[in-house]
Amino acid sequence: MAKSANLYARIEPEIKEQAEAILRDLGITASNAITMFYKQIILQRGMPFAVELPEHPLDISRMTGQQLDTELKKGYTQMKTGQTIPAKQAFDELQKELGV
Repeated sequence: MAKSANLYARIEPEIKEQAEAILRDLGITASNAITMFYKQIILQRGMPFAVELPEHPLDISRMTGQQLDTELKKGYTQMKTGQTIPAKQAFDELQKELGV
């Protein structure tokens, strides 16, 4: 079947560039990648991957009073039993891991 339908989509230029660089390394054109994606939607009868909200780490703005109390007690116990490291060490390790 001849390709005769056009698809127009607006996306962020940086996302387009990054994706097309990967596709280029794979030897796949953007048009072929989109066709593959559409074929998978047809085969799966839906999105070919899970579409869901990620689990967010528990943060204080989303905690109940009881959850906050539990987490504070846990932190206090860890501090008292020596299960902590100095903040400077933690930040140094984080920066090293991130390559900063």
